[in-house]
Amino acid sequence: MRNLGLLLLLSVLVLSACGSSANAQSSTAGKQKTIEDIGSDTIVNLALAWAEAYQKVQPDLRISVSGGGSGTGIAALLNKTTDIANASRQITDQEKADAQQNGIDPHEIEIARDAIGVIVNPTNPVQQLTLQQISDIYSGKITNWKDVGGEDRPIVLLSRESNSGTHVFFLANVVRLGNSKDKTLFSPDTLLLPSSEGIMAEVRQNPNAIGYDGLGYITPDVKTVAVAPKAGNAFVKPSVETVNNGTYPIARPLFMYTNGEPTGDVKTYIDWILGPDGQKIVGQLGFVPLK
Repeated sequence: MRNLGLLLLLSVLVLSACGSSANAQSSTAGKQKTIEDIGSDTIVNLALAWAEAYQKVQPDLRISVSGGGSGTGIAALLNKTTDIANASRQITDQEKADAQQNGIDPHEIEIARDAIGVIVNPTNPVQQLTLQQISDIYSGKITNWKDVGGEDRPIVLLSRESNSGTHVFFLANVVRLGNSKDKTLFSPDTLLLPSSEGIMAEVRQNPNAIGYDGLGYITPDVKTVAVAPKAGNAFVKPSVETVNNGTYPIARPLFMYTNGEPTGDVKTYIDWILGPDGQKIVGQLGFVPLK
């Protein structure tokens, strides 16, 4: 009986020790902090690369990254379901008004720069277009490649979906040529695709297609068209150099938005992104570093 009692006592002590260990592990896991980062599909691969690299700097901090478009990210910020909203366009006046109603103070941080390249199939003989020609193509005024120096073929229009910041920027600055009073829309024949990769794939296989994409997504198996601001101006291809020297006409900043100025772990993370390690990754992924 004495031995049985000792065995029972030892069993209780072992179970207690195991329970304490499990509780300690659960407590440690519960302390792991998470930053939610939602938005632009243009930025998503860059955001994922940043998150992976920063995990090595701060292993106790988890950064959850997802895309869905700039509109999705800004909506999440306004709904208080994300810490950071990624956007390839600036927040709109309506979004600012909605933010104010929800008690949100959107704080804008430029985190990189980008060029939007106009792309065609490699078999297409067209090498260059003016902004006016691109506007006329996407608004449906020009529907055949022969009208811009190509073959007698119909033009197939490809665009990102309307929730995309790239779509919004291209509409405002290319289709409408930067004129805020212009109400020109994309041609109803435009095929709206949900991702940058989808546009690349369609241009790659369709000799009649024209599309546009962020510089970081353009692959060597499509042809990038040189663009001139106006007839008589120099035609320029997108690159880090032509964005930095201001000669490529379809360039833009990329943003992160937070509720008020960032603080705590979010501020430390964004400071790292803006520093040399974060900006080095910007260049490695084909975007344009701030410095």
